[in-house]
Amino acid sequence: MARKLWYTRGLAAVATGAMALALAACGGSGAGGGDATEGAGDGEAGGLVGVAMPTETSERWIADGAAVQAGLEEAGYEVDLQFAADDIPTQQQQIDQMITKGAEALIVAAIDGTALAGQLEAAAAEGIPVISYDRLIRDSENVDFYVTFDNYNVGVQQATSLLVGLGLLDAEGNEVADAPAGPFNVELFAGSLDDNNAHFFYDGAIDTLQPYFDAGTLVVKSGQTDIEQTNTLRWLQETAQKRMEDLLTSTYNDGSVVAGVLSPYDGLSRGIITALQNSGYGSGDQPMPIVTGQDAEIASVKLINDGVQFSTIFKDTRKLAEQAVVATEAYLAGEEPEANDTETYDNGVKVVPSFLLESDIVYKDNIQSLLVDSGYWTADEVASGVSE
Repeated sequence: MARKLWYTRGLAAVATGAMALALAACGGSGAGGGDATEGAGDGEAGGLVGVAMPTETSERWIADGAAVQAGLEEAGYEVDLQFAADDIPTQQQQIDQMITKGAEALIVAAIDGTALAGQLEAAAAEGIPVISYDRLIRDSENVDFYVTFDNYNVGVQQATSLLVGLGLLDAEGNEVADAPAGPFNVELFAGSLDDNNAHFFYDGAIDTLQPYFDAGTLVVKSGQTDIEQTNTLRWLQETAQKRMEDLLTSTYNDGSVVAGVLSPYDGLSRGIITALQNSGYGSGDQPMPIVTGQDAEIASVKLINDGVQFSTIFKDTRKLAEQAVVATEAYLAGEEPEANDTETYDNGVKVVPSFLLESDIVYKDNIQSLLVDSGYWTADEVASGVSE
């Protein structure tokens, strides 16, 4: 059972969202999972909205899909929620089917932000607004709106947490007067190159770390610093684990040690940590390196609570889902949704009006205030590392 997540527009929405996630998680609504609209709302106040999510292999995307579905259903829309198993042709087919079924709006978290031009042209021909969800759809004029977090700042936060863990900054991000001089050996990981966000994350992180590279305080011993060298296709945990294993074998076989790893996503972090643990880190006299992350996945939150992973970035997907629903309602009412950024997100054809949300750094000492007190995870879930 996937974790409980609710869409919050008011206290009355809490139970609705939790029930919707239970239905989505247990009903097998992904590719090949039967009728995607089974269990959806009656749509009395609105028509059909298609929601295309990339995969069910990440608890984050299960939660996003459920939260968007719950919010739309509460607003009176029928929802066609589909997960594409990280397969581009499957997602293309799913969106084609949504258009054929008569969807009046589409909310799309793309697997590959460059692979949906045909589907978006078909949507535009039918007058269907397209809201790009968290991952920017590129190379198309037929993207109407983008809801996401401040992705450059997420990268800044990831790098900041790495520096905090190494003792170079304090928890508020200020330089420490008596900070160790280093040098610290660090290794860099980036996300999937076909995800536009991966570039923003990496740019924010590298810009933050660059002064420490220039000063010699941080050293990338492998020499792998370009995103083309550090990327992780499809954000796969096993790919990150294999690369970390290769780095340890090729670069750290001379007695040198890894002090920190910049990881842009919790799934990658767990693969990296597994590779490090298999090489003896975290046991005996060899401490675990500082490892960052993103998405506050419950397995990684437990690792942070246990002192294994150092940090993650909390992007409250309840708020992201809410903005997707608000944008959808605006379009279907014949209005334009409110954007708070009209300059940053150029998809190669146009600057897409966007609504950006803020994120938070999670350390062990603020798990309670950020994640438990807000209802995102329960104390029992944090202790077990398993969603209820």
